[in-house]
Formats: sequence, C-alpha cells, structure tokens
Amino acid sequence: MKAGAEMKIAGKTTCVFVLLTITMATRALGNITVSATVGNSSVLTCTPKSNLTMVTWKIYPKVGGFCTMGYRADQNKTERTNCSDSLNWKFRPDRDPALEIQQVGIAHEGNYTCEVVTGDGNFHETYHLTVLVQPRLSLHCDAQGNPVCEAAAGKPAARISWVPEGNSSSREEGHGNGTVTVLSKFSAHSTNGTDTTCIASHPAGDQSTSIACYPSKNVFALPVSIISCFLIIIIFMAVIYCFKLHGDRLCHKTEPPETAPTHSLQDDTMDVEPYTTYVQKENVIYNSVCDLTVGQNLPQGMLSAT
Repeated sequence: MKAGAEMKIAGKTTCVFVLLTITMATRALGNITVSATVGNSSVLTCTPKSNLTMVTWKIYPKVGGFCTMGYRADQNKTERTNCSDSLNWKFRPDRDPALEIQQVGIAHEGNYTCEVVTGDGNFHETYHLTVLVQPRLSLHCDAQGNPVCEAAAGKPAARISWVPEGNSSSREEGHGNGTVTVLSKFSAHSTNGTDTTCIASHPAGDQSTSIACYPSKNVFALPVSIISCFLIIIIFMAVIYCFKLHGDRLCHKTEPPETAPTHSLQDDTMDVEPYTTYVQKENVIYNSVCDLTVGQNLPQGMLSAT
C-alpha cells in the first residue's frame, strides 16, 4: 500500500512538472496574434519586470530588413538599428518597454519579439502583427440593369452579401501588395426598380450601400448594332464586286476595225472648183490681151471689119 501511494505521488509530481514545462515553453515560444488597420497606430506591450537590466525589441517584417530597438539600464541608453521612424517606445523603456507603431502600413506586417533581461531571469513575448486594409466599396448598375458591387483592394478579401437575397456571382483579383478586389454581380430579376443593398463584411469593419436599378431599354442594342454592321459590310463588298465585274467587261470589249477615210463626190467637186475658176479667169484675160494686140497691128480697114 505504501509503495502504491509513493508511486501515485511520484506520478502526480511528474505530471505537474510536465505541465509547468509546457506552460513555460508556450510562454517562451508561443506567438500572440494581433491586428492593426492601415493608417492607425498599434501598441505592443512588453510586461515590465523589476530589477530590469536590458530590454530588446527584435522586429522581423515581411517586407524590408530585420531591425532592433534596445535599452540598457546600466547606461540609461537606448539604441536602434535599421528601424524606421514609425517605430518608437511608447513610454520610458525603464518603466514600460511597450512598442508603438505609428501610421501602420502593409510593410509593418511581421513578427515582433520583446526580450527582457532581469536579475530573476530572461523573459520574452512574441507577437505576430497582421495588417488589415479596409476595402473601398462601390455599387453601380451594369448595362443590363443588374447591380454590381465592388470591394476594392481589401486585406484580407471582403465577403459580399446582398439584401434581398438572390442569385449572385463573384470573382476575386489579387494584387502584388497582398490586397484583393472582390466583384459581385446580383442577377435576380425580381428587384427591378427597388433598392438592393450590398454588404461587405471585413475584419477592419463592415460597410454597406444601396442602389435601385432598372432594366435597360437597350438590351437588344448591341445585337442589332452587330447585325447592322455585318449587313453594311456585306453590301459594301457586293458593291465593290459589281464595280469590279463591270469594269472588267468594259476593259475586255473589242475595239472596231479601223476603216480608210472616204471622200464624197461633193468633197472632190469642192477641191476642183477653185482650180476651174482660176483657169477660166486666166483664159478671159488671155483673150482680152490677144484682141488688143491684134487690133493694134491690123490696117484700119481690117480693124473696122473686125
């Protein structure tokens, strides 16, 4: 009996030791998850200890290099290495070594560890900082009269829901800085002309907006435009083909054979008449001259007879 009792006591002692070890290991190695919204300030606490000798903040951001901020009590001096001006002590580090992050940005996301050295031992706390970016919410009606809600550049991605409930389709688009844009289209046809509300749920805060959409009167405008353009193209091509076809026929027509020029009798008469007239005039002149000459040479009696 005595041996059994001793074994039970030893077992309980072992269990207590294991539990204490797990608790200390969890305290030393466990991460505390905190979140902060872009543009706000965040304070990471580091439990103050008595007989403090040294405090060191070690920062491991996801973007950028490792940096440290330290305080030594024996020299009453603070030091910082490779840390931006947005990281500072919240109070006097010998009294409260809390770290303040001013104007939180996406680049501040990462792990922050506070190490405290005292006469009683070393202690440290580790935080994992998650940066939240609230999305920009917008709502509009598309060409078919359906409400379309956009939650742009949120981190993490927003969850969109509709009031009243109905069929909707969503898609996400990731960006290089870790933000996500969510686009949701509400396709229910029973809300024509009534207010439809888009609700964007997000860890940084919920948002909502409403709109009343009406069916578009130009639902068939696009198909009609496409068909009209197609018909115009066909008509234009037909006109070009007709012109080309008639042009080829004109180009291939045979030219009539050349014929020798014909001269009419009237043309010949017109050509001969000037010469005939000239000859007649010459003959008259010649006869007149001959009569004059003969009259001068003949005797007086013969001239009278003539």
